Amino acid sequence: MSKVAILGFGVVGSGVAEVLKRNGAHIGEKVHGSVELKYILDLKDFPDSPFGEKIVHDFAVIEGDPEVDIVVETIGGARIAKEYTQRALAAGKSVVTSNKELVAKHGYELMELAREHGVSYLYEASVGGGIPIIRPLKQCLAANEITEVCGILNGTTNYILTRMIRAGLSFDAALKEAQQNGYAEADPTADIEGHDACRKICILASLAFGRHIYPEQVPTAGITGVTLSDVAYADSCGRKIKLLGRAIRGEDGRIRAFVEPHLVRGEDPLAGVEDVFNAITVRGNAIGDVMFYGRGAGKLPTASAVVADVMDAARNKDRPKYIDWGPGGEDVTLPPDDVSSSWYVRAEVPADRLRQLLGDVTLLARAGAPGGECAVLTAPMTRGELDRRLSEVETGSVFRVLED
Repeated sequence: MSKVAILGFGVVGSGVAEVLKRNGAHIGEKVHGSVELKYILDLKDFPDSPFGEKIVHDFAVIEGDPEVDIVVETIGGARIAKEYTQRALAAGKSVVTSNKELVAKHGYELMELAREHGVSYLYEASVGGGIPIIRPLKQCLAANEITEVCGILNGTTNYILTRMIRAGLSFDAALKEAQQNGYAEADPTADIEGHDACRKICILASLAFGRHIYPEQVPTAGITGVTLSDVAYADSCGRKIKLLGRAIRGEDGRIRAFVEPHLVRGEDPLAGVEDVFNAITVRGNAIGDVMFYGRGAGKLPTASAVVADVMDAARNKDRPKYIDWGPGGEDVTLPPDDVSSSWYVRAEVPADRLRQLLGDVTLLARAGAPGGECAVLTAPMTRGELDRRLSEVETGSVFRVLED
């Protein structure tokens, strides 16, 4: 038998409680023993909830109860969640989390603490919600040398871009609609500025390449600068704008990780990923490209992944599972300035001047473009070279083009 405590009774935490109750018999059969919810930690009481009697307000109750062997952390953030996680692990309790910020910032040290105390620290739901990606990346693709991980990692931004493309909504109108539909928070900064995608690519890259990659090592740009003009120019050349997180292993073994908008070819599977769906492509030297696709967030999809980790921890109490990576450092990454790509450039510059600066370009057109506006696709070059060539002019949007 395993006894579980949930930290935080928000969307994900309440979903975990619901799944544990609804599927209790099925879960028990799979782990060959019952998995029971004993406590829920939250600041508030929930007298109308069927789980109201399990609410406690002091983490020490959970920490000091020897019956609790699995703690589910769904608080979010990287301060209180880190403290409670460290205390739970030190008390000999396995911890399961959906907290991408905590794993991206402190995953390595928490995994080491779990090893020290002979318990598990599992985090499948921290990337992609209900999409199974952590175990496949670590286990099923273990025979491959991974060369790149690339994906649409944030459902909110993908929904906004889809509405801009499909319905012709402005960025502001699409964001407002996303908030009304519950896809975007009242403060959407973490999503639209790319921070959420940055944390997820850190976790994926750390797993894929074996060393901790921190958010501050990942240059990040969101979608706030994307306009309907950019959408129209992308459409004119058979492409769609997507916010991608990418991590590429260079020939020198160092990782170039970054988050920014890309123009994606219409025939690329990533171009067809719309609304709140996520997709992650992993490129291995033996298997080629493999894609993982599904809802990247939501109460029950995320809770499903969390409970799967709970079951794994329950099954392996005597032989904890470690899905981990090595320490980070300045030697792990390099800025992506030397990654060669074609580029989309929109500027208030005559076409002849852009050709003079950028060399071989493909001129793009859109209906209703103002007289002084010009947009092009460049030949492949590094960002450093692009920045050098454009240093003399004021540009509008500059996006990387994801080539085949």
